Amino acid sequence: MEKVLVPKKILIVTECFYPEEFKINDVALSWKGKGYDVDVLTLVPTYPLGKVFLGYKNGFFRKNEYQGINIFRVHAVTGYRDSTVKKIFKYINFMIFGSIVAIFIGRRYDYVFGFNLGSLTDMLPAVVIRKLYKKPTMFWVQDVWPDSVYAYGFKKTKMLSTLLDAFVKFMHHNITAVAISSKGFESKLEPYIKKGLKFNYAPNWADDLDMDMDPIALSKNQKIHFTFAGNVGKVQNLENIINAFCLLPDGYQKKSQLNIIGDGSNLIFLKKLSNNNPNIIFHGKQMREDMAKFYKASDFLIVSLINEPIFSVTVPAKTQTYIAAKKPILAIINGDVADIVNDNSLGVCADPSNVELIKKSFEKCIDMPENEKFKFIINNTKLLETTFNKDSIINNLTSQLVGYND
Repeated sequence: MEKVLVPKKILIVTECFYPEEFKINDVALSWKGKGYDVDVLTLVPTYPLGKVFLGYKNGFFRKNEYQGINIFRVHAVTGYRDSTVKKIFKYINFMIFGSIVAIFIGRRYDYVFGFNLGSLTDMLPAVVIRKLYKKPTMFWVQDVWPDSVYAYGFKKTKMLSTLLDAFVKFMHHNITAVAISSKGFESKLEPYIKKGLKFNYAPNWADDLDMDMDPIALSKNQKIHFTFAGNVGKVQNLENIINAFCLLPDGYQKKSQLNIIGDGSNLIFLKKLSNNNPNIIFHGKQMREDMAKFYKASDFLIVSLINEPIFSVTVPAKTQTYIAAKKPILAIINGDVADIVNDNSLGVCADPSNVELIKKSFEKCIDMPENEKFKFIINNTKLLETTFNKDSIINNLTSQLVGYND
């Protein structure tokens, strides 16, 4: 009698999943397409507005399906966008409820994959399964604790530092593989990982963009368009960007326009800061599939973060998407992203904490001849085919996860 091969089962643990828009959606679909049996443990979708998505109910435990993938959803804390207390409860919530569910479902899986999007507490359900059932468990790290905790405003006291260091070490001592989305994460995580665990570089790839779409009309008159797209929070450094743009001489301002696309906790403040400047336009949140129209109409795409040590080793996912849009990048950020832009000649960089230098970078871009912009575009194409190739990155993640043997 012929032996029937049963597909290997993978559980993905992630704070966010479809219909929220993150790279883990592509990973799950790719694994499903490769023949793996894929389930997801996540929250009821609320990101980024802090409200439950239309068509979903916020119950303690619910199950639904997405393209053949079973999704186990636990209750989500809402209203966290404008409340630090609720944001903290949001992380504790998934840590506790997700771990309870993990205890009951964890035994059935062959592998566990943690998409460490933000708070490391969200990876506890994956570690619970590893501890109880000895399943191969991997993290794909998108943000680094404890550094990011301090970067978001928590004071580094001796007690907090001791607790966080112990927690981070516990988490990273109970996984079998780790992938990092930025090379700079290695130096930050090295003190916390167990001996023998090797870092695997797996950067985010670019979103699929339909660049055959017609560009949107961003202005009535022809201008040099600078576009920021993404979460509009405090760490995105848009305050310095708006201040710098407003310092431009009238001649430069009339020739250019700053477009801010997205929503987030700092939006209302930034609108007040712009003081009704007619050359600063807030477009609000747009559909992901429509973003190519905005990118195509832009001359420079802005990637930015505040000047904190943790963000010097962080590569926002929008970086690769901007590269896919094949537009020059204005990188108002230090560290790894600045290195990517400079080393590959993709655009212009500026110190995120220096408003005067940001202003000068705007002027440099506005004065830039077309042939210089074209060189940046050519270099984008080269990177897309090599370092940021989606299929290669997912294949790399797969081999790291399923290649472990006790």
